Amino acid sequence: MAENEHVPHVRVAVVGSGFGGLGAAVRLRREGITDFVVLERADSVGGTWRDNSYPGCACDVPSHLYSFSFAPNPDWPRTFSGQEHIRAYLEHVTDVFRLRPHIRFDSEVKLMTWDTEKLHWAIETSSGRLTADVVVSATGPLSDPKIPEIPGLDGFPGKVFHSARWDHDYDLRGKRVAMVGTGASAIQIVPSIQPDVAHLTLLQRTPPWVLPRVDRAISGFERGLHRALPFTTRLRRGLLWGIRELQVQAFTKHPDELGLVERMAGRNIARAIKDPALRAALTPDYRIGCKRILLSNTYYPALARPNVDVVPAGLSEVRGPTVVAADGSEAEVDAIIFGTGFHVTDMPIAERVVGADGRTLAEAWKDGMKALRGASAAGFPNWMTIIGPNTGLGNSSMILMIESQLNYLADFMRQLDVLGGRVALDASAGAVDAWNHTVQERMKRTVWNTGGCTSWYLDAAGRNTTVWPGTTTEFRSATRRVDLAEYEVLRAPAGTAGTGGAAKDTADDEKTATVEATRA
Repeated sequence: MAENEHVPHVRVAVVGSGFGGLGAAVRLRREGITDFVVLERADSVGGTWRDNSYPGCACDVPSHLYSFSFAPNPDWPRTFSGQEHIRAYLEHVTDVFRLRPHIRFDSEVKLMTWDTEKLHWAIETSSGRLTADVVVSATGPLSDPKIPEIPGLDGFPGKVFHSARWDHDYDLRGKRVAMVGTGASAIQIVPSIQPDVAHLTLLQRTPPWVLPRVDRAISGFERGLHRALPFTTRLRRGLLWGIRELQVQAFTKHPDELGLVERMAGRNIARAIKDPALRAALTPDYRIGCKRILLSNTYYPALARPNVDVVPAGLSEVRGPTVVAADGSEAEVDAIIFGTGFHVTDMPIAERVVGADGRTLAEAWKDGMKALRGASAAGFPNWMTIIGPNTGLGNSSMILMIESQLNYLADFMRQLDVLGGRVALDASAGAVDAWNHTVQERMKRTVWNTGGCTSWYLDAAGRNTTVWPGTTTEFRSATRRVDLAEYEVLRAPAGTAGTGGAAKDTADDEKTATVEATRA
């Protein structure tokens, strides 16, 4: 970089414009902070609801709960909304809260490096450079698709794509299609494309538990009532939330209580699948809830159609136009669609964040992701993540968790203002470890750890670094305020205007300045 090159500086840089990024932007404005940018790698907002546009894409959380509490939508068309409606909602939020002037589209973050002398982040994007006092990483865990390394895949002569990168220019009608995976995306894709394809081969490593989807159109009367009496929207949201809060203990403390739900799911299979062999192949051997419970009324009926084959084994090899399953089954296909999930416990953004000691976040997390209250990582000052480690949910709306983290972000910014001057907060390693230990101890009783399955909630070492083992009420309480006792306060030495070395809280290092050890 040339010495005379002007690099713009902002108070806060938000990465990503999905629910987390837009929510952070709104909260910053409501806190009176307008000196911020939202860095978005694509050309529009929406995050995962922009990227996932596959046939049948919809949310498995009720619409009135899967929306911001500060931006209620009385006009949801269905109880479970489709991708196009959720994306439209996010565009609406962007406009209503006047966020577009803050958004830099086509600005993928390439590298974020903490400057220990100037106490700010140096950020390189595909559209230029900038610096920021605080970074809010809201890239989300469902943003970077994962396609497994399959021998021979590079030589496949047909079409290959991931569900999150759907090729709308490729016509599946009359084609022989292999669907790899049976997760939340696959159970929506399969019934959507089954009537049009010549033949569909579903490669299933592990069958999911699927419950009926109680979906319906929301009547004009209901929408009119919500518009005329806004408290009815809040009441509806509150009821949806309360029901799910009551369910949490079965997932986190008493997995055996899920037996009734498991029997309901078993009857759901039996109603639609009459072939005993197919029914056996589609019946999981693990406790329901260990993997995310899926909702569909059309998945099992589609699998029973004559143009569908269910192969109870994963894809192991591709030989020219032929897909080969782990059990030796073969099928010649024209297209392969991967519904194989995302980089959740190994998020690529972690490779692009360089902390105070020169390590990347990926290196810091090589033994498992961990962050104080799901937000702050030790050694990465003034850096916060939305939907960070152990903030995921198995039965409710992630928007509830996002809004709790926005409360934490707001207080983080207030604490920086109260401390005054050029200052940064770095989560102490001890506080991060203590928080993570508590979470992992609680995790031992949960269905996600005891249910007998391997899921995307677990990292390569088998640790559950994804899900929150409690209620959303507990998490909101835990993130209501920033406790400065859990952070080291870093200050630039007096008289340096932020250009000298920053002081750090060490007992034997008094070379340049002292660091405040402040308690809330």
